[in-house]
Amino acid sequence: MSTLDVKGLGLSYGGAFIFEDLNLSIPKGKITVFIGSNGCGKSTLLRSMARLLKPQRGSVLLDGGDIAGMSTKEVARKLAILPQGPTAPEGLTVLQLVKQGRYPYQSWLKQWSHEDESVVQAALASTGMSEFAERTVDSLSGGQRQRAWIAMTLAQETPVILLDEPTTYLDLTHQIEVLDLLYELNDHEQRTIVMVLHDINLACRYADHIVAIRDGKIEAQGRPDDVVNVPLIETVFRLKCDIIPDPLYGTPLCIPHDNSRLRAARATQQASLQSGNQPVKQMVRI
Repeated sequence: MSTLDVKGLGLSYGGAFIFEDLNLSIPKGKITVFIGSNGCGKSTLLRSMARLLKPQRGSVLLDGGDIAGMSTKEVARKLAILPQGPTAPEGLTVLQLVKQGRYPYQSWLKQWSHEDESVVQAALASTGMSEFAERTVDSLSGGQRQRAWIAMTLAQETPVILLDEPTTYLDLTHQIEVLDLLYELNDHEQRTIVMVLHDINLACRYADHIVAIRDGKIEAQGRPDDVVNVPLIETVFRLKCDIIPDPLYGTPLCIPHDNSRLRAARATQQASLQSGNQPVKQMVRI
């Protein structure tokens, strides 16, 4: 099982550092989720960990070796990345897309093999995309398209998978569908999964380890129950909220405050009390 670590990382745009001297170790065989407000550096950090951005300082270590010094194929056999909003050439079928995941294993001496075909078919099956194999990627729904891209990353057979906002542009049903798939991959195959999510409640539900990022620094990290609380949300997102246990999973559930809507809700509650109806129970803060 591969290890992924960040040591003294420094990343900058236009001379201004986004991260300085950042250190981070990703738990092996777990699901890690980066959370934070827009522009805090979540996606930038993820892209640097995949060698898509070159750091000005420090290094990213994959199995103890500096990823910058490894060959492209060596990295691609250990780490797969699914960027935000990937696009496929017009007319490309799902099967053709998933076959691209076998590129790291091809060479002049080793062409397409029975093993490659078997891995591709297994990736299609595990993502529920076998029946769509001959469909073009651009003809699929958002959730199906995302599953097709995930199937391609599975065909790489890497122990580490990085995903940048895999639920963006998906409706709630497809968000759960994609996250359930990733959860099952981690649970059944112990793949290390690192992803950026905007939905705090889904992050808490699916993550083993949360990394909260604020202004280019790690504000907190750890188990959702240990990390996500009212002070953290107010600090990282500048949002007042209540945190209650998720009624299904017991994980932290963020209830954001909205001043106008909250005033209306309190007025309704007060009117209910005056009319003799049962009051709404007070939420328990974590």
